[in-house]
Amino acid sequence: MTTTIVTAPARAAHRDPNVLRWVGAYTASTLGDSIYYLALSWTVVSTGTPAQAGLVMAVSAVPRALLMLGGGVVADRLGPRRVVIGSDAVRSLVVLGLAAALLLTSPGLWALAAVALVFGVVDALFLPAVGALPPRIAPHDQLARIQGLRGLAYRCGAVLGAPLGGLMVALGGPTAAFGAAGLLFALSVPLLSALRLGPLPATGEARDGTALSDLVDGLRYLRGHRLLGPLMIIVLLSDLGFVGPLNVGLAVLAEQRDWGASGIGWILAGFGTGAGAASLLLTVRGRVPRAGAVSGLTMTVGALAIGALASTTLLPAAVAVAVAIGLLAGLSGALCNALVQTHCDPAYLGRVTAVSGLCSLGLAPLSFPVTGAAIGLWGLGPVYAVSAAVCALSGIYGLVVPAVRRAELPR
Repeated sequence: MTTTIVTAPARAAHRDPNVLRWVGAYTASTLGDSIYYLALSWTVVSTGTPAQAGLVMAVSAVPRALLMLGGGVVADRLGPRRVVIGSDAVRSLVVLGLAAALLLTSPGLWALAAVALVFGVVDALFLPAVGALPPRIAPHDQLARIQGLRGLAYRCGAVLGAPLGGLMVALGGPTAAFGAAGLLFALSVPLLSALRLGPLPATGEARDGTALSDLVDGLRYLRGHRLLGPLMIIVLLSDLGFVGPLNVGLAVLAEQRDWGASGIGWILAGFGTGAGAASLLLTVRGRVPRAGAVSGLTMTVGALAIGALASTTLLPAAVAVAVAIGLLAGLSGALCNALVQTHCDPAYLGRVTAVSGLCSLGLAPLSFPVTGAAIGLWGLGPVYAVSAAVCALSGIYGLVVPAVRRAELPR
């Protein structure tokens, strides 16, 4: 594969065709993810029981969490573009194969579980690689804008993917939905193949060791970094406090307030709107002064909004609070990601991204059963208060650690 060295473009990231190709590929892949997961859960529930559906979805989550760190090593050793292209190609083939199988026969739950298992393994490779790619396609001072663009693409996939998946299922059944998801994964491959890559900055890291030694080197690098180590703690604490109330807790809140499923949809739409606005702000501005301090402050204030959501009785007020949570927590998260991108040695970025992904996508979901059990024992208010306190702790930690508080994005 030929690599073309890129000179720094005069235009901003959101006007750079090379960056927009990456954003287009990421958006297509995210849309494909959303449609695939909706079609998978629908197919399993239609074939089996809700409990079996939960088991099949868990089959996908377990290997993703267990193999995420290894995926970061692979991304750094082989190069992130190769890994992302290979991941989307495998997902496309697997999902299109499942669509063909559904068209010809009725595969059992074991076949759906096998597909979910492959997806979890591939996600463990894809997520670190897609986070390690931006420094190879844009100058250093545009990486914050790319994180804003990535946030917008993710919100687009999350907001549009479920309705599109539902429409596909309604029009042509799960076969049509899986087919659409597979085509979206395939669409990302030529876009990624057309990327012009810049050179990886030279480092002193040896590349002739084993994969295990690479992993140990990456963890040692992360532990010794004055900024990146504390940022991983912030990511873990904020997600542990955040994901429970916005998943398990929100369903209980809507049931207790008689808002119904549509109420959950409105609140999630409000959160998505606020988070999208935060990503748009970072995309347009490209830089937020005193990024570390702003990240800690917005997370601390956002924690207060999370605590207030439990005492909200009117749906419009709850939607407004959700917008505030999305804006504040979304901006804090986007700034954390941007600081990781701009302060990490690119040779280690796959492994560092893997640790960040493990904290948010691997460990944070473990709070789901804990949140549900705690709500059953103590009620919604105390659980939301504890969650808000954990989020506030992450923000305050960022404000008191000098390396985080003083962290800046490049000009």
